[in-house]
Amino acid sequence: MQAVSPAKVRDPATVSTPPTARDAASPTRLRARDLLNPTIAGLVSVIVNYGGTFILVFQAARIAGLDPAQTASWVWSVSIGVGLTGLLLSCYYRMPVITAWSTPGAAFLVTALGTVSYPEAIGAYILSGLAFVILGLSGLFDRLIRLIPPAIAAALLAGVLLQFGIGAFGGASTDPALIGLLVASYLVLKRFTARYAIVGILLIGLAWLLLRGQVDLSGLTLEFAIPVLTQPVFTLNAALSVALPLFLITLTGQYMPGMLVLRNDGYQVSASPIVTVTGLGSLLMAPFGSHAVNVAAITAAIVTGKEAHDDPAKRWIGGIAAGLFYTMIGIFGVTLASLFMTFPAVFITALAGLALLGTIGGSLASAMADPAMREAALITFLASAANIRFLGIGGAFWGLVIGLIAWAILTGGRRKAA
Repeated sequence: MQAVSPAKVRDPATVSTPPTARDAASPTRLRARDLLNPTIAGLVSVIVNYGGTFILVFQAARIAGLDPAQTASWVWSVSIGVGLTGLLLSCYYRMPVITAWSTPGAAFLVTALGTVSYPEAIGAYILSGLAFVILGLSGLFDRLIRLIPPAIAAALLAGVLLQFGIGAFGGASTDPALIGLLVASYLVLKRFTARYAIVGILLIGLAWLLLRGQVDLSGLTLEFAIPVLTQPVFTLNAALSVALPLFLITLTGQYMPGMLVLRNDGYQVSASPIVTVTGLGSLLMAPFGSHAVNVAAITAAIVTGKEAHDDPAKRWIGGIAAGLFYTMIGIFGVTLASLFMTFPAVFITALAGLALLGTIGGSLASAMADPAMREAALITFLASAANIRFLGIGGAFWGLVIGLIAWAILTGGRRKAA
């Protein structure tokens, strides 16, 4: 892998003074206040991931008939895989490379695991992970991602994140007091201390939930997870009905938007080593139940954007923090994952939406900046926001396809105005 200097990091949404080579080479220049915001951003991304999507893993485990030990092993393996790959990549590149499990893959498994045995599913996970290692080593994904114009990539990201921004206010119909408190706190904090806005609403929201008794911690016990090794079984049926769809869904629903998130926030890093490392993480953790480790998309934007830190070269601390939190959760298995799931859904949704407002605004500004690209970018944005589901593939892929077709027709394939 070829490391990319943080001195090359730029932030198109903020366009401030880029970090100097001296800053990049001097980690000792990091101060306490430089650590707090990225660390909280990493924590928020972890909370949003577990609180928002991890229920899919438990649903899939129930459909597959897994016992508590196998379910805890799934939690352990996917959390450790995500944590260690995120730590490795963020440390190596000094960039916030946020990893996650495949959320669309978990949604697919809710239905798919009812058709194969658990050992067959493990074999399918191994095949899918191996395919990602091969894809990363081949370099094909890297060449593909570079063909996408920046305006289309920014519009795609804005469209994918739009529902989260809307969700920040949509919960007002079910819990107006909580949403009103969070939004008002966010506005006041942004006005007087923008750096700590997300930190503030997280603490204020948690205090409010505890005071109102909306978080029940009485049933939680702290226990270590014990990984359970399952001997894989390879069958043609599982390869075609589980491995192949899981590979395609993860590729289009996680890797493509995830890499575009990094590129949109100015982190010019090769996709090939990221795909290779996360593919290896999937491959190694699959025998213990992990279905897929990949680069994050939506939760990554919480850490890669301006809200995490004004200086793009210091946001990598958020990647380290997220990796450590994931690893800690993996060690304690279901216990801490269940803790995050005790938070009300409306709180998780509002927290994610408010944390992503800056990224949504910056992405829209970048997408609409070039008049020659504006209409194609708008079509990409709307198509992505529509979240079209066709042939079992999610909205990010179809939004990108429709946007690229519009770009090719409207501009003749030009990447920017003459």
